[in-house]
Amino acid sequence: MTVEPLGDKVTVWGEGPIWHQEKLWYVDIEAHDIVCYDPQTRQHQTHAVGQRVGTIVPRQGGGLAWAGDQGFFVMDHWQGPSRQIIDPEAHLPDNRFNDGKCDPAGRFWAGSICLAKRPEAALYCLHPDGRCERKFAPVTNSNGIVWSRDAGTMYYIDTPTKKVRAFDFDAASGQLSGERVIWDTASLEGSPDGMAIDDADRLWVAFCHGGCVLAYDPASGKVLERIEVPSIETTACAFGGADFGDLYITSGLKPGLSEPLGGRLFVCRPGAKGLAANAFAG
Repeated sequence: MTVEPLGDKVTVWGEGPIWHQEKLWYVDIEAHDIVCYDPQTRQHQTHAVGQRVGTIVPRQGGGLAWAGDQGFFVMDHWQGPSRQIIDPEAHLPDNRFNDGKCDPAGRFWAGSICLAKRPEAALYCLHPDGRCERKFAPVTNSNGIVWSRDAGTMYYIDTPTKKVRAFDFDAASGQLSGERVIWDTASLEGSPDGMAIDDADRLWVAFCHGGCVLAYDPASGKVLERIEVPSIETTACAFGGADFGDLYITSGLKPGLSEPLGGRLFVCRPGAKGLAANAFAG
């Protein structure tokens, strides 16, 4: 399978890709940037937010929402000013927000990471009315999160555990139950990081330090596909394009490693199709 680098933009630590308005949006955590890639022009634009930013999602009413060092924020326009909604971990100076996505009801879920590598982080749900709930803890590095097509299952990764978990999900209330491990990746090289889901409910998981994306079928318990990525720090992936058949893959730079394509954005056509991203209703 051909994995193509896109443009010449090099991120320090690219993460959180999401397809919205015919463009690919993602973040460069350590550069404090939101990044927008336009496949028509093959150009990248960046917008600095003044702090590490772990995830970005579209808003139903226009604009974007994101989470970073100082909690949850919204912006009414691309490259416009941001305003803080809430910081549920202001009392934890070693923590920042990391990966997140919106559920089918328009709630914004994002989890934190403890940079001191202690299990003091958590997964949160920001409701459209501004309420913020702590949903799952303790975790150390909250990462990939997606929902099944029928919204009945939520899949979630706490990277250091090397496990992909599933929860029964109540779309009406946002409540979680029935926690279980569906895939233990301890025997694989690298650690599960960002994650996408296709229209057949197969999980596409980026393996940080592993240089690949693996497609996993929760129904059969089998790995169906392996995509080799020319960057050892493969961080996350998302489906996009006109038919949602393009798989975009972000990466980061590994300190001390001379890697020509490290930190680049990639795309491939794996033969699967994704679904439109959910937007924040707040």
